[in-house]
Amino acid sequence: MATSLRNTALGIAGLTLAGGAIAAPALAADHAPTALAAPASAAAASDSGSGVDSSTLIPHGVQGEQSRITLSGEQTDNVKGIIAATKKAGMDERAAVVAIATALQESKLENLGHLGDRNDHDSQGLFQQRPSSGWGTVEQITDVEYSTTAFLNGLKAVDGWQDMPLTEAAQAVQVSAYPFHYAQWETQAAELVAQHWNS
Repeated sequence: MATSLRNTALGIAGLTLAGGAIAAPALAADHAPTALAAPASAAAASDSGSGVDSSTLIPHGVQGEQSRITLSGEQTDNVKGIIAATKKAGMDERAAVVAIATALQESKLENLGHLGDRNDHDSQGLFQQRPSSGWGTVEQITDVEYSTTAFLNGLKAVDGWQDMPLTEAAQAVQVSAYPFHYAQWETQAAELVAQHWNS
């Protein structure tokens, strides 16, 4: 069934080879989402003059407890790169939130190379995409614009992704072993989009 699910999701994403990006091994246990709640912090970011409507950023509320990390300059540059690639792809702020939350889960917004024994197969880059699964070459998937565009192309191919909770939309592209882990980054991703979308 896992193979069937993977092949179905990748068929939707338009990839030609079987397999997908698998979640980074940072979290060992899966958990189900809990009740939805609207984050006050994203609303505050919207009301502070960013010009981005929080209802666009988090239209379905958040699922479960939210996580947060402090970003370095490099991680912030990667956020800006994801936003720039999203705009170039003609997609909206919500797509950027999904992409940034996915990259927060997969790599903590670090453009990771091969991690040796800690690597999940040949997963690399912000989205932990795999060359062996058709995402591109190592050079391509460690390029912020290319890897973001590849993720967004997969997202575009998911029918109704705009109406899905974030974690379901991300999972439809990523085919993670831990599909609910994307949900925990939605608030921070929305705040980052609100902060940087118009900067």
